[in-house]
This record gives sequence, structure tokens and C-alpha cells, in this order.
Amino acid sequence: MKTRLFVLIALALPAFPQTGIQDALARHWKTSGDFTITVAKAMPAESYNFRPNPEEMSFGQVMAHIALANLGACSRASGMPRPELPAKIAAWSKDTNKIDVDRDTAIQFLTDSFSFCYSAVNGMSAEKLHAMVGPEGRQMTAFETLWSYFTHTAHHRGQAEVYLRVKGIKPPDYVF
Repeated sequence: MKTRLFVLIALALPAFPQTGIQDALARHWKTSGDFTITVAKAMPAESYNFRPNPEEMSFGQVMAHIALANLGACSRASGMPRPELPAKIAAWSKDTNKIDVDRDTAIQFLTDSFSFCYSAVNGMSAEKLHAMVGPEGRQMTAFETLWSYFTHTAHHRGQAEVYLRVKGIKPPDYVF
């Protein structure tokens, strides 16, 4: 009896760390999403086309860029099909240099992308997190894919906070 109990415990141990990693990843995606949306809401609608210089994306484009990248990464990592893009975002994604993204569209797209990612991460098995994903020559584990795009979001959210400061708006207090 003691041997069976030991074997059961030994078999269960590898699941504990993975569940902890998956739970932490899901929790941080949720926090990152909520915080990014708060940053997006801090910019007034009339300033969504603002760009500090002509070479930069507009604030609305930065928000759409974050959301679009999230969808691709979370779809690739989880194997879930990427949701269809809203019409305004689909048009922007075909001509990112000429089409701006308005506040309502950007915030809804961000909200939907983070919701999709949260579902994707929560639905992934331990095996899926360790699976290699991505195009030939650029493959990494699903976990690495998610983590790299979590970092991508933080990078562009920081860029958006600079846009807010240039406009004289204090960014929301950092949340992690």
C-alpha cells in the first residue's frame, strides 16, 4: 500500500510545477491585459491619431499592433484558430502606414485579444506548453512564444505611456 501511494505521489509531482507555471502565465496575461486596456483608456479619443514624430505609429496603431500580435502568438501557441479581425482592424492591417485606429475600435480589439489569450492559455495542457510551435527556423516552445509576446506587450505599453506623457497625461500607476 505504501509503495502504491509513493508511486502515485511521484507520478503526480511533475504536474504541480507545470500547473503553477500555467496558472502564473494566465494570471499575468490577465493583469497585463487589464493594465494595457487602462493605458489605452487614458488617451482621449481626439488624440488617438497622435504620434510623437512621423516615423512612429499613432497611439491607436500601437494599441492595435499589441492586440494583433497577441492574437497571432496565442493562436500559434495554443493551436486555437485566430479570431476574425474586425473590419476596421482588417483594413488597418493591410495598410498600417495610412490608416489610423480610433479609440473605441482599439479598446474593443485589445479587450477581445486579451480575452482570447486568457482562454488560450487556460486551455493549454502541460504538453502543449512544451510543444514546439512556429515557422520553420523560428520554432520555440509554446511557453516561450507566449512569454515573448507578453514581453512584446510590455514594450509597446511602455511606448504608449511615453505618448501619454508627451501629451501631458500622467499614465496609470503600474500594475503587476
